[in-house]
Amino acid sequence: MLEIGSFLSDRYEILSKVGAGGMSDVYKAKDHILSRFVAIKVLKQELSEDSSFVTKFRAEAQSAAGLEHPNIVNIYDVGSENGLYYIVMEYVEGITLKTYIEKKGQLSFKESASIAIQVARGIEAAHNKNIIHRDIKPQNIIISTDGKVKVTDFGIAKATSSNTISSDVMGSVHYASPEQARNGFVDGRSDIYSLGIVMFEMVTGRVPFDGDTTVAVALQHLQEEIARPSIYAPDLPISFEKIILKCTQKTPDRRYQTIEALLTDIRRSLAHPDEDFVTIAPLVDGGKTKVISPEELDKIKEGRGVAEDLNDDDTDADNDDEYADGEDDDDEYDESLLEDDADDEDEDDDDDGKLLNPKMDKAITIMGIVTAVIIVIVIIYLALSVAGVFKFGGKKNSESQQTESQTQTESESESETQTETEGQMIVIRGMSVEDAQKAVDRLKLDLTVFAFETKQSDEKDGTILEQDVKGGDTVKRGSQINVVIAGKGDSTSEMVKIPSVIGKTKSSAKSTLESAGFSVTFEYGDYNNSVAADVVTAQSPSAKKQAAKGSTVTVTLSPGQKPITVPNVLGASQSQAESALAGAGLKYTYADSQYSDTVPAGSVISQTKSGETVAAGTTITLTLSKGKQEISTNVSKTVKLDVGDVNITGGSYSLVGSDGKTYASGSDVTSTSVTVSGTMNCKTGTVTVTWQYTEPVKDENGNVTGEKPGEKTISVQVP
Repeated sequence: MLEIGSFLSDRYEILSKVGAGGMSDVYKAKDHILSRFVAIKVLKQELSEDSSFVTKFRAEAQSAAGLEHPNIVNIYDVGSENGLYYIVMEYVEGITLKTYIEKKGQLSFKESASIAIQVARGIEAAHNKNIIHRDIKPQNIIISTDGKVKVTDFGIAKATSSNTISSDVMGSVHYASPEQARNGFVDGRSDIYSLGIVMFEMVTGRVPFDGDTTVAVALQHLQEEIARPSIYAPDLPISFEKIILKCTQKTPDRRYQTIEALLTDIRRSLAHPDEDFVTIAPLVDGGKTKVISPEELDKIKEGRGVAEDLNDDDTDADNDDEYADGEDDDDEYDESLLEDDADDEDEDDDDDGKLLNPKMDKAITIMGIVTAVIIVIVIIYLALSVAGVFKFGGKKNSESQQTESQTQTESESESETQTETEGQMIVIRGMSVEDAQKAVDRLKLDLTVFAFETKQSDEKDGTILEQDVKGGDTVKRGSQINVVIAGKGDSTSEMVKIPSVIGKTKSSAKSTLESAGFSVTFEYGDYNNSVAADVVTAQSPSAKKQAAKGSTVTVTLSPGQKPITVPNVLGASQSQAESALAGAGLKYTYADSQYSDTVPAGSVISQTKSGETVAAGTTITLTLSKGKQEISTNVSKTVKLDVGDVNITGGSYSLVGSDGKTYASGSDVTSTSVTVSGTMNCKTGTVTVTWQYTEPVKDENGNVTGEKPGEKTISVQVP
């Protein structure tokens, strides 16, 4: 268990424990490199040494790493440190669908359809990547506080391009398809069946099949028809009920063949809930009952069909991914995402016949007889053991004591081997470290072969020269066998394990490796849009391998995002500028718009960093044009004629703006004082007045002898 406040990989600060399951613990953490909250799933310490568990644990990340979808919990990182294996995931605040159903009892048709659509979208994204989830259940569906639905836990997902038949069934039995229960071929239609069971549970508040054992539930999936949901939800529309029934058909050929087809019908059901448009294909062989043979029944009971230790879907202990904060149960869902589909299909082929197994009573009777015989054998054996007929020593496994008598000796031997705490060491000199590890593994003492020194030798490099526990010596379970191996060089070199520095910063990686006794060289890899600059993306040799102390570890750093040359968007429209910047991986913001006599309104007048090389995501500031400024200048100017005693005979006036436009004019000049008024759409202008007049002609004595004409023009700048 991780301590609150501790750091994982010098990057993730553990904030709180938010969930636990059979395989792992889930923590809320802070990613200090990318400054975001994450959920970290950590494999339980007691399982970390079990290779099968580690493989299953890592399969989740490997299968989901390539999935990016709004309805899937994204995987950010995967790694190991100090024997802890972990997966870093998107942190989602909310509750699981299982908890939500338990709190509300039954969900409405529209709410159920909304959730089903979002789950189906997530499954569709996985199917498009040739990935089958194989464990769709309410516990693996998270409802965020904003109503978004996300599918999580791809721990048992398997690519359809590979063999989809496994040796055991890993899905949860209450939601497992019949082919999963039988351990047959599994494809995307198995996920559709499981989603149908989830939809049934949403609208009814219960699972369709239940029992005391996984075998009992599995047999119901194989042999019994699912009950009509309307029995428990009378108001359920016929269209949605038949969607559920079609999803949960026993044979995959009678279900929806693709998630896309299912989505189409759910959307149509929302638009036309009372239409009876869902078509279910008829049974191909007349609806004959399929009987489980005794051999198949034995396989199922043995776990080759449905494993006995499958998750109990109705217990909180199995809820690995319920890592949310437990928000209130009244979260509403965004139904605006639901689309209507007006396609008209009215065909209906509803098969209501029950699948009955007339041989089940006989099979159960045989099982009872076999069980009784085994119990009698065990009682007789125990009685004889107490009487001293059978002598045995050491600690016996309780389960091995209950097997058939003919395998008792073998079982005792295996039990004693598994419980031994010490044994005799073997000679591993002359072997490679890899071959020696295989040899000591056969001792079943959990021994580890560790090369701590290299020494110059004529032997092949890597050959074991010395071992600290000699052959025949007593060695305790879990011990480390230190060996010296042949290597190059004139002196003995200490061998040490190489620590992992993936995900660490440059300085942290250097400190970690140098503290372990290694020299460090750095190199930069390709540009990476998801890893910050100077964060380690790879190392050579890889982590956990052994290398001579003082040797060099090459560390590959991310240079960060690829630099971008800022495009010139001057004169471009706003939409064109935004498209060009976004396409280049840049962000944008706006300064206050300005007037321009040359750039049209809405186009870019200026920008920052044009032609410069910047990091992806850099924000560019744009200034948009408001167009030409609209100016309103009021003018009222009086112009006077200063020419003595004259007689005004006519004239004209005008107001012309600096833009060349005439805003006022006239020819009604009747006096020596003229007032010109007008409103200009520019700041300055000119008032011009022209007078025509006559003035008297006088003689030497001052007598008027006649008149002579005159003209004068006066221009004044305004305002």
